[in-house]
Amino acid sequence: MAEAALYPPVKAFLEAQGYTVKGEIGPCDVMAMRGDEPPVIVEMKEQLTLALILQAVDRLVMAPTVYIAFRAGKGHSASWRSRRKQVVAMVRRLGLGVLTVSARNRVEAVVDPVPYKPRMSVRRSERLLKEFTERVGDPEQGGSAAGQRLTAYRQDALRCARLLETVADLKVSAIRETAGVDRAGTILRDNHYGWFERVRIGHYRLSPRGRTEVGLWTDVML
Repeated sequence: MAEAALYPPVKAFLEAQGYTVKGEIGPCDVMAMRGDEPPVIVEMKEQLTLALILQAVDRLVMAPTVYIAFRAGKGHSASWRSRRKQVVAMVRRLGLGVLTVSARNRVEAVVDPVPYKPRMSVRRSERLLKEFTERVGDPEQGGSAAGQRLTAYRQDALRCARLLETVADLKVSAIRETAGVDRAGTILRDNHYGWFERVRIGHYRLSPRGRTEVGLWTDVML
C-alpha cells in the first residue's frame, strides 16, 4: 500500500519527540505512547480524502489525540493546496491534528488536536437573525440553486420601485412613508440593482432598467 511509505517518516518524527511508536495496532495505522500520557493515533493516506478524515474521527473514541497524515506538495493532495484554510478550520472543529509529509519525507505538524470551542461571530449571527425577521413570507426554497434571491433588502427595493411605477418621481420621505420602507433613502442612494434614477436632490424615479426588471417580480410576496 502506498500509505505504508508514510510510516517510516511519521514514526521517526514521533520518536524524535520521545514516543514509542508501533504500526497497525488494532484498527489504527500508527499508535504512539510516551510515559503515562494518553496514546497518540495517526491515520495515514497518500492523499487527503474524506475517507481519511472519517477514519480519524472514528479513532477519537479510542484516544483524545488523533492526527491525519498525508502527502503534501506539488502533485499531491490538491484539495489541501487549494483549500488549506477551510481544511484546517474543519479539522480543528473535529478535534483532529494534521501531519503533512513532503516528497522528501519531511514531516510537519500543521495542526495539533485540541478540544474545539466554537467562537460565535456576533456580527454574522445578527445578520442572519435580521434577514430572517425582515424577510416577508418564505419565498425561497431551501437548497435551490443560487440565483437572484428574494432577500429582505430586495423586497424593500421592490416596494419602492412599485410605488415609483405609478408616479413620475417622488421625494425620498414620501417613498419611505408610503412604501413603508425605513431604509428607502439608503436603497435609492446606493441603487444596488440599478432600478432608480435621481431626478434632483431628494427626488427619485424608476429607471428604464427598473421598469423592465421589476416586472419580473410581479408575483412575489412583499
